[in-house]
Amino acid sequence: MELISTSAAPAAIGPYSQAVKLGNLLFTSGQIPLGLDGQIVEGGIKEQAVQVFENLKGVLEAAGSSFGQVVKATVFLKDMNQFGELNEIYATYFGDHKPARSTVEVARLPRDVFVEIELIAVIPVEI
Repeated sequence: MELISTSAAPAAIGPYSQAVKLGNLLFTSGQIPLGLDGQIVEGGIKEQAVQVFENLKGVLEAAGSSFGQVVKATVFLKDMNQFGELNEIYATYFGDHKPARSTVEVARLPRDVFVEIELIAVIPVEI
């Protein structure tokens, strides 16, 4: 097991790692819309979703993976009425790649943000 840490995403705000690599699998912690400065990105669901995906991109790349290698996404939304707007941003990062996904509405997220996303990805093995 290897802990993944990168300055391309905000530092963990608690006793956890940005991601854990186990064999050729990567498990990311949930990312919320924090900028690299640790501040919540202003705006609505779209702006916050973009920041979450940029944070996830940084973690994926630090581990040698990418959105094209994601096998499962778990999305936590503050308001399921924002599902359509989230999907617009989601599609720009995944394109034609369609990993398995769960999306749930939750009562509250850390720092009262609109969205949190965690991923499971494959790290390609170099031959």
